[in-house]
Amino acid sequence: MTENEISKFIYECAIEVHRNLGGPGLLEGVYEEALVWELIQKGLKVERQADLPVIYKNNRLDKTLKIDLIVENKVIVECKATTKYNDIFEAQTLTYLRLANMKLGMVINFGEKLVKNGIHRVVNGL
Repeated sequence: MTENEISKFIYECAIEVHRNLGGPGLLEGVYEEALVWELIQKGLKVERQADLPVIYKNNRLDKTLKIDLIVENKVIVECKATTKYNDIFEAQTLTYLRLANMKLGMVINFGEKLVKNGIHRVVNGL
């Protein structure tokens, strides 16, 4: 399955989660957990709160980064639940993609009235 095919499932599942939980207003972790459940129901492999090691000048740092979700070992998903979206979320996801040597990420802001307006694709050489 390609990154784009996986992203279609993620998009559909995010809309389903938002609709069933009644829209914005809940904590980020609630949406994240429900999204994981939906993706697993679709038969996708999901890793939640995955550690991403940071390599600095060929030295692995003790501090690791946390990625909200990695779907099918190909797509990074960062979940947000904020009324004020910030472009830094996309920059952060792009950094994660580069460090993980992956091509596609998605930032999903469940804080939007319509979650489809809160879904942002982030690409790294895709």
